[in-house]
Amino acid sequence: MKKRNVLLVGAGGVAHVAAHKFAQNNDLFGYIYLASRSTKNCKQILESIKRKKNYKDNTKEIQINQIDALNVSEVIKLIRDKKISITVNLASAFCNMSILEACIKTGSAYIDTAIHEEPSKVCENPPWYANYEWKRKERCKKNNITAILGCGFDPGVVNAYVAYAKKYFFDTIDTIDIMDINAGEHGKYFATNFDPEINFREFVKVWTWIDKQWVCKPIHSEKKVYKFPIVGKQTLYLTGHDEIHSLYKNIEATSIRFWMGFNDHYINCFNVLKNIGLLSEKPIKTAEGQEIVPLKVVKACLPDPKTLAPNYTGNTCIGDLIKGTKSGRKKELFIYNVCNHKTCYEETEAQAISYTAGTPTVAASILIAKGIWDVKKMVNVEELNPDPFLDLLKKMGLLTKMSDN
Repeated sequence: MKKRNVLLVGAGGVAHVAAHKFAQNNDLFGYIYLASRSTKNCKQILESIKRKKNYKDNTKEIQINQIDALNVSEVIKLIRDKKISITVNLASAFCNMSILEACIKTGSAYIDTAIHEEPSKVCENPPWYANYEWKRKERCKKNNITAILGCGFDPGVVNAYVAYAKKYFFDTIDTIDIMDINAGEHGKYFATNFDPEINFREFVKVWTWIDKQWVCKPIHSEKKVYKFPIVGKQTLYLTGHDEIHSLYKNIEATSIRFWMGFNDHYINCFNVLKNIGLLSEKPIKTAEGQEIVPLKVVKACLPDPKTLAPNYTGNTCIGDLIKGTKSGRKKELFIYNVCNHKTCYEETEAQAISYTAGTPTVAASILIAKGIWDVKKMVNVEELNPDPFLDLLKKMGLLTKMSDN
């Protein structure tokens, strides 16, 4: 079988990890290309791959291209020129529709890690996937396009965890609580673990699925303490998140919620920024008449998440606490992954947040290339067989663990 050429779009922290992982598995693909507006960032990623000696086949180095991912024509031209058959979108969430459109028109498979966003809109009405991605479902099916949505860790692996639990451990599911905690320390006064602009746009209001209906709550208005494996007791806040907006439809459950861990310092900084208007996505004018977007100013002032990696210590723990029944008896299962920041840096010169998000896209690409996940339609991860995905992730550094009652 002819090996498939891959295009990796983006050059941020998640793309950095994905490029390392593609290099480690480059014998399974044809040519691999890395494209971004900044060739400088691309070159830094390739230099990192060489420093860590992560090319499995040293004769097949990743190649660089410059591209504006918002320009559909440019993306189409690159896909056609390089005969790309798998496109991995790790660019800004603002680029999802332009890259997906290019894939539909060229026949390339498509993978992304986050839901599409429009710069002028935040926390749109649910379900979010129905606002943009799912409107293209029929076109993907008609054109035999494999499009795997939200294939990072959350969304992504946590969706596969639900599918795996449903397949093997539950007859009925009552509640799914997806919980994400970063118990690491980076040494900065205040920082986000991925793009600050996208990060803060998530925290405007909370859309969650409770008693089989959408409920809207104020951000950070509900919290709980949970004792995680390895990282211990952590405070979690109810937030909205991508995976709820597909799981509610594909998995029969009464309530599906997403909880993210924040310490008091983070919450205090967030509240100050929010309350004085610095997290707004709406343009304003300065006294000098210059138009700026406050949120973009905050992003420019905060550390680039990629720069946190060398000093990061501690672990992340991300998983699903699922409650339901099996054989007529109540059952509770926590299915999760623990990832160490230093271990990730030693392998890829990246922190664990980027590692957990980037690695699954490469596993999905391998499964598409082998035909296992090449389903010729648009799907969310929970609609696919989770077994080969979780097995492959274990070999690639993301081990699934479980504790049950």
